Amino acid sequence: MNIEILPARLANQIAAGEVVERPASVVKELVENSLDAGATRIQIDIERGGHKLIRIRDNGSGISKDELTLALSRHATSKLKSLDDLENICSLGFRGEALASISSVSRLTLSSKPKDQEAAWQAFAEGRDMAVQVKPVAHPDGTTIEVKDLFFNTPARRKFLRTEKTEFSHIDELIKRIALSRFDVSITLTHNEKVVRQYRAKTDPSQAITRVAQVAGKAFAEQGLHIQSGEGGLQLHGWVLPVGSANTTQYTYVNNRMMRDKLILHAIRQAFEEVSGTQDLPGFVIYIDIDPRQVDVNVHPAKHEVRFHQGRLIHDFILQAIKQVVVPLQGEFTNEPFSSEVESAPVLMGSTHISANNIESEGVFDYPKSQLQPSYSGSAGSSSSSSGTRSVGGGGAYRATPSTSHHDVNAFYQGVSEQHAAHFDSVANIPATQQQFESAHNVLKVVSIISINEGVCVFSEEQQLYCSHFKYALVDDWHTQIKELGSLEGKALLLPVRVNLSKEDCLLIKAQQSWFTLLGFELVIEKQFVMVKKLPACLYLLDVSTAIGELLNGCKAELENIESWLEWQMKCVPTRFYLSNVFLAQQMRLQNNPQTIERLREKAVKIELNHYLTQLD
Repeated sequence: MNIEILPARLANQIAAGEVVERPASVVKELVENSLDAGATRIQIDIERGGHKLIRIRDNGSGISKDELTLALSRHATSKLKSLDDLENICSLGFRGEALASISSVSRLTLSSKPKDQEAAWQAFAEGRDMAVQVKPVAHPDGTTIEVKDLFFNTPARRKFLRTEKTEFSHIDELIKRIALSRFDVSITLTHNEKVVRQYRAKTDPSQAITRVAQVAGKAFAEQGLHIQSGEGGLQLHGWVLPVGSANTTQYTYVNNRMMRDKLILHAIRQAFEEVSGTQDLPGFVIYIDIDPRQVDVNVHPAKHEVRFHQGRLIHDFILQAIKQVVVPLQGEFTNEPFSSEVESAPVLMGSTHISANNIESEGVFDYPKSQLQPSYSGSAGSSSSSSGTRSVGGGGAYRATPSTSHHDVNAFYQGVSEQHAAHFDSVANIPATQQQFESAHNVLKVVSIISINEGVCVFSEEQQLYCSHFKYALVDDWHTQIKELGSLEGKALLLPVRVNLSKEDCLLIKAQQSWFTLLGFELVIEKQFVMVKKLPACLYLLDVSTAIGELLNGCKAELENIESWLEWQMKCVPTRFYLSNVFLAQQMRLQNNPQTIERLREKAVKIELNHYLTQLD
């Protein structure tokens, strides 16, 4: 048999078999085109379940006269120009096949008028011959597409259509899903000239729940718990109903594109199963916002499925985000005194995080190690639980390169800590009489501090050098902050992390929880686990499981006052903290505080310069 190129009409009908499954498929493609055109009002008219007529009207940007015929051609689109655009798809449509496929199996009329065009024009195509006729027509700004007699020229496909009621129910469900993807667009749906659905635009984000309740049921407004997690290039938000709810409406979206993706549904199902132990899923409306370059939507013509470049990361992100909401909804896991605290769990304070660009430029990975974040440590420890939650991380994982401005200083004093300051317990004998006569301001004028690296500093006094560490000044600084602000500032985790503990340990932490609030912790303590939402800024770089382990050790030590807890916290601070932007800001404050000099003096080690001067000979 000879190989031949298929005729255009035959190729279009083959493509139509993938794109146009039923009337709802036509509505989906046309409404998505309206949304891509920037429409804020969409009118959808259906007759006889879509068998007889599908009409879509919008107030979008429109199509110029010269492009009307081209719009009905295969592989013709305004949304892609190059291969790079395919890697960064932000529009709902991009294949350029929909209109051509629909026109090959129906009688299609396309009327449009851009704002900058004086008159409107209409293109008409009918079935297999694909002959396009263009003529002037009266039409407002925007576009109207009429699809009549669907599958009139393909009787075999027409036989597979269901009853008018069934086909319209599919269209109605489709419009519900689209209405929840764009709250800022007004949508009206009519069937046989009767208004069936009318969704008014909700431009205020606080009013979004009213459309969710209108589309998915009042239960979302009455019982739904809002969830919001992540930041930057990966975010998740939406509403989740309690386990056991009779409402089972389940919608998921990726970059405002409605999805029935297996990976997303599996992560949501696993989250509910791990916590509640049941396979029955309640209702949810979940939105995932991700960098378009990290997801491939060019998987199926219907675009119901996507492929994530980091599928495991996305799966675990969704799993943890959903679990932070599911956990408080389970009566058997919830302690009554903490119910109000738990309900605030979904709201995360992403503003406390350093941006990714800053992290790369500074070379400091200033974030806690958890299951969702890669570990850069050569010896990373892990803590696993029966629920599958795991926290991965390491102590001294990734070190930043010292700044250029301090490079020469570091080189000069490289051997100081090794030979003369192996530990800072050897206290230098600085005359006490001198300290008595110096005022706070005089101290700052006389003493100059040179920051070295990792909190180590050198200060000079009376032509003598001393070596010390800023950590000895942290306790006083923290104590001052608590007096002024009421507590230390905590940094919110990207996602709350669950750490499984025994009942005895949970009770032990619960008994000392007032101290933790002062230190900057935010914990949700349940019967057999602790949900960590915030860590003190100085402990933010610790593995979460390690931080909770240190917390338990502090509780078992029976510390009785804030000074003891601050001393405990100072000893738990990881070395990497002294490379972070948080410490740099604190260091500037410490250097201008006379009390800092006094604390540095207490643990200072004298640097014998004669030892180094003899090496110059």
